[in-house]
Amino acid sequence: MKSHITYALSLLIFLLLSSHAHAIDRVINDKAALADLKTAKAVFLIDIGDARKMNFYLEVIQGTAKGMQNQGVKPDFVLVYIGPSVKHLTTAPTKDIEESLGDTLMDIENNVSMLSSMGIKQEVCAVATGVFAVDNNTLFDDLKLVGDGFISLIGYQAQGYHLVPVF
Repeated sequence: MKSHITYALSLLIFLLLSSHAHAIDRVINDKAALADLKTAKAVFLIDIGDARKMNFYLEVIQGTAKGMQNQGVKPDFVLVYIGPSVKHLTTAPTKDIEESLGDTLMDIENNVSMLSSMGIKQEVCAVATGVFAVDNNTLFDDLKLVGDGFISLIGYQAQGYHLVPVF
């Protein structure tokens, strides 16, 4: 009986160590998708009304850019903010938004700045700022105001940028 237990434990330990070693050998990357790319051109359509969700995706996009760099591909990214997203890109949010999302708005501003420092261009749709009553003079410094976010998306795609919708 004792020998069966010893054998079973030995087998279990062997299997655990083997599977752990196999997991260590497996490298997680995007080699197949990136193939021989040197530069990846992407235009991100940011259309999110939920500030916390928007902030989350701004952090994810930073990670995506860093992940590409770590795999030898230069990210050439543009973010185009449209729709209700623009309500969270101002130094003068409405009182309701500021009271309920003050810390998140500061995080968004920091992430916009971080993206800019990474060389990622960011545009804000003037149609959206008009619809959502955002004063264009209060947009964060790292943002470029454009006439129409849809025109930007069309133009960047015509230049070979690939659309990444984020909602």
